[in-house]
Amino acid sequence: MQARVDYYAASPEAMKAMMDLEIAVNKLGLEPALIELIKLRASQLNGCAYCVDMHASDARKGGDSERRLHLVAHWRETPFFSARERAALGWTEALTLLATSHAPDADYAALAAQFSEKEIVDVSMAINTINSWNRLGVGFRKMPAL
Repeated sequence: MQARVDYYAASPEAMKAMMDLEIAVNKLGLEPALIELIKLRASQLNGCAYCVDMHASDARKGGDSERRLHLVAHWRETPFFSARERAALGWTEALTLLATSHAPDADYAALAAQFSEKEIVDVSMAINTINSWNRLGVGFRKMPAL
């Protein structure tokens, strides 16, 4: 695939706003490892190779295991994720696949059982932010470096 547009160069003002949002989301108080799982799962669902590569690498650097990272796409069938992580991953899928999921009550109930109202909004903002990054990465064909 050929990269389409260098979106940082084409619209630095827009990218500054995205970076400011990213920085803000990372300062909301959620566990960094949880944020990386959210970013990885949404990126897998959206088919963003650049972001999958980045967030798997960042999760490894943060201490997550290869085994867990290989199984993020199959988190429902494995015992390797906590109830809190499962709730966040379920909500990640629900919001990322919103057109078909319609954010089911069961996924919200699982989230509400593990997170405070503030944390629910914060998790949702992390999901929203990575979905925005994925749309830039996929739309403009951003590729991982060799």
